[in-house]
Amino acid sequence: MTEMSPLRRRMIEDMTVRNLSPATQRSYVHAVAKFGRFFSRSPEKLGLEEVRAFQVHLVAGGMSWPALNQTVCALRFLYGVTLKQADLPERIPYARTPRKLPVVLGADEVVCFLEAVSSLKARAALTTAYAAGLRAAEAASIKVADIDSSRMVIRVEQGKGGRDRYVMLSPQLLGILRSYWRLARPAHWLFPGRDGERPISPTVLHAACRSACAASGLSKRVTVHTLRHSFATHLLESGTDIRIIQALLGHSSLNTTARYTQVATSTIRGTPSPLDRLRLAVTPPN
Repeated sequence: MTEMSPLRRRMIEDMTVRNLSPATQRSYVHAVAKFGRFFSRSPEKLGLEEVRAFQVHLVAGGMSWPALNQTVCALRFLYGVTLKQADLPERIPYARTPRKLPVVLGADEVVCFLEAVSSLKARAALTTAYAAGLRAAEAASIKVADIDSSRMVIRVEQGKGGRDRYVMLSPQLLGILRSYWRLARPAHWLFPGRDGERPISPTVLHAACRSACAASGLSKRVTVHTLRHSFATHLLESGTDIRIIQALLGHSSLNTTARYTQVATSTIRGTPSPLDRLRLAVTPPN
C-alpha cells in the first residue's frame, strides 16, 4: 500500500473538520492529485501560473464546465485552507458555465417512462424520485423508517450540503411502496443493494434510466435528475409557491429554483403578450 503524503493527510483532515461530505472529499483529493501528477511535483511547490496552465489543459481536453469548477473548488480549498495562502484562491477563476434549460417530461411522458422500467426495485425508486423531487443518491439512501405514513412525509437525511429535510409522501406513492414492500420485504434500506447491507447504488438507477429511455421510445434523454426537474416544473405549473418548491428540493438559494419558471410552459402560455393589447388589422396592407 502506498503511504499517504503529509499534504494529502493534512488536506483530508481539513476537509473532515469542516464536515465536507465523503463524496466531496474524494473529488477534491482526486483533483489535487491530478494537478500534482500533471507537473510531476507536489502541489505545495506549485503556484498560480501552474494552476492557470492546468486549467488551460483541462479546457483543451474537453472537460465539462461542472467538472472544471469542481477542480477549481478543490484547488481553492488546497491553497486557501490547507496551504494557508489566503490571497491565492480568489485569483483562481471559475469557469463561466453555459446556462442551459433543464429537460422536462410531460405528464404522459413520465408515465410512459416509469412503466418502461423493468425492475420492480428500480421502478419503485425512480417513482419515488419523481414523486418527491429527490436526487439519485437521496432516493437510493431512503430507509424504511424514513417513510412516515402517519404524517405523510418522507425524511431525507444528509442531502446535498449535509442538510436534512422533509418532502411530501404522495398517497399514490404510499400505495406503490406498500405493494413493493409486500413483494420485496426490505428490512433497513427501502431499496437495498445486492448484499442487503448497503443501499442500492445510484449507478444502478442511472443504468435503469438509460434502459427505460430506450424501451419507452422517448426522444428526450432521461436521467434521475430529469425526474427531479419534471417534479419541480409540474409543481410550478400547478400553482405551488416557488418558496415551497425551494424547500422541497433542498435548494439553499431561491435563484436556483427560479430557473424552473423558464420551462413552466403553462405559466408561459398564460402570460398575455403585449401584442394582444394592440388593435392591428388582421389583413396585411396591399
